[in-house]
Amino acid sequence: MSQTEARFTIRSLILTAIATLIATVVALEISGKIDHSDNKDHVPVGEFEAIHLQPGEPFRMSPKSSELHAVCEQGYLAIAADVDPSFRGVLVDYKNRGVRCSRGPAPVHDRPVNEGTGQKEE
Repeated sequence: MSQTEARFTIRSLILTAIATLIATVVALEISGKIDHSDNKDHVPVGEFEAIHLQPGEPFRMSPKSSELHAVCEQGYLAIAADVDPSFRGVLVDYKNRGVRCSRGPAPVHDRPVNEGTGQKEE
């Protein structure tokens, strides 16, 4: 056998890689390392990013739809899936505070508005 001759064919290497991947997933599934949650309350609907828009400045956005839509739920912006409208989540910021929408009642705060301003309440 000469040294330029391949020991393994490309096809056998690809098949070995695919079989290894499948065996790994099956082993993780059997051992319970892959978690399948049926509780929709703790599943994030998606990750979002805000694009700062300035007048006259162009921005790039994908022409494809995201398969999600926004609805106003009790004064807060909620994101719902187009395929399952019952699957929705309230949009929150990085501190887990809800993003308000224009429709609906304003949220009621637990503390007075002038708290911490140095003004005395009457």
